[in-house]
Amino acid sequence: MKTIPHRLYLTEAQLPRQYYNLRAAMKEQPDPMLNPGTLRPLKEEELYPIFCEALAHQEMDGKTEFVDIPEAVREVYKMYRPSPLVRAYNLEKALGTPAKIYYKFEGNNTSGSHKLNSAVAQAYYAKAQGITRLTTETGAGQWGTALSEAASYFGLDLDVFMVKCSYEQKPFRKDVMRVFGGKVTPSPSMTTQVGQKILAEDPDTTGSLGCAISEAVESAVSAQNSRYVLGSVLNQVLLHQSIIGLECETAMNELGEYPDIVVGCAGGGSNLGGLIAPFMRDKLTGKRPGTRFVAVEPASCPSLTRGRYAYDFCDTGKVTPLARMYTLGAGFIPSANHAGGLRYHGMSPILSKLYHDGQMEAVSYKQTEVFEAAVRFAKLETILPAPESAHAIKGAMDEAMRCKETGEAKTILFGLTGTGYFDMTAYAAYLDGRMTDHVPTDEELQKGFDSLPDIPQNK
Repeated sequence: MKTIPHRLYLTEAQLPRQYYNLRAAMKEQPDPMLNPGTLRPLKEEELYPIFCEALAHQEMDGKTEFVDIPEAVREVYKMYRPSPLVRAYNLEKALGTPAKIYYKFEGNNTSGSHKLNSAVAQAYYAKAQGITRLTTETGAGQWGTALSEAASYFGLDLDVFMVKCSYEQKPFRKDVMRVFGGKVTPSPSMTTQVGQKILAEDPDTTGSLGCAISEAVESAVSAQNSRYVLGSVLNQVLLHQSIIGLECETAMNELGEYPDIVVGCAGGGSNLGGLIAPFMRDKLTGKRPGTRFVAVEPASCPSLTRGRYAYDFCDTGKVTPLARMYTLGAGFIPSANHAGGLRYHGMSPILSKLYHDGQMEAVSYKQTEVFEAAVRFAKLETILPAPESAHAIKGAMDEAMRCKETGEAKTILFGLTGTGYFDMTAYAAYLDGRMTDHVPTDEELQKGFDSLPDIPQNK
């Protein structure tokens, strides 16, 4: 019997040379984005004022199966990739499950998460076009940190609008961004017109990713030689993050393994979309039709499990194109829970389409049960997980316990997207018994649904 190591590191030579575009395997493409003024499908050139041209092309291209990774991007990747595939032996033993549990660990870089994979690519394409300044939003701060690193590497100025509650909960996150030259502003702010409007309506708002996106887009389009970049949700981001799944595929092939169940946390969809890419391709093409895919989201922001599949704005200020996705409504403001990176009202159009078509499942968990799983995992596997990642841990543990009940020795793969060392106020709240669970009522969700655009496509 082949001995499976605790950690498998691929060699530098095995680093993927191409991204994989999952849309190429989908018989039915996600519905096109709409111009909010005309309600007609968006044209690529209409995105040029917001995104640099190469990224706008990637956003709209659903046919090209493989996209070459620029060599300059691969050179940066080599500093922290390939990332390890880890066999969770101690977790398996503690659970008493016959299941084999693997996780892809993306926390071995200064940003502490998978976000650097897309940040490097987006900064590169901006630099190649001659852009000198980027703007973005960040929730938990992982994306803002990653983009600060990437912007610094390629010599770009960066303005980050950080969701206000996370800005206050995680002061050291913004300081890491500042180390790399990022300028960080709590959102909503008085620096943009949309921020002023949101604050006028609710001066005490804790903010949301939708609010921060609105401010970042306004800041980008109102300045010269500036573009906006986003760390999740978009098709281009899932394309860049496919490097996670491609490395998993290579590593599992070396071990003679293939996942029966793939589990990932889901906020906007970047890590989950990247993790599942080659395995979902196999399911859609009939090569491995039995593989299950499970998206795990917070009960406080349940876009898949309780949202609606509709065209909606990607931002609270309603300045972005309309995307058809599972959404709680752009006007939904989630509770200030500690999984800041999962506090987004919508979901990737790609993942939304797969879920709507029954190719993927979704579950939601309360905050305290997620942290219970995080603490148990940390004690067993010696990694302190980010609150976002802990949702995937909880999902994988529950799947492993089902295997214990049925006696099935299934192979489970989950994404450990990052570390939780900037989330100690959250861990302190849990350990001190101060953490609470907020699950929105149907009435609270209805307020968000009432903000959905009243257009023929939503009838």
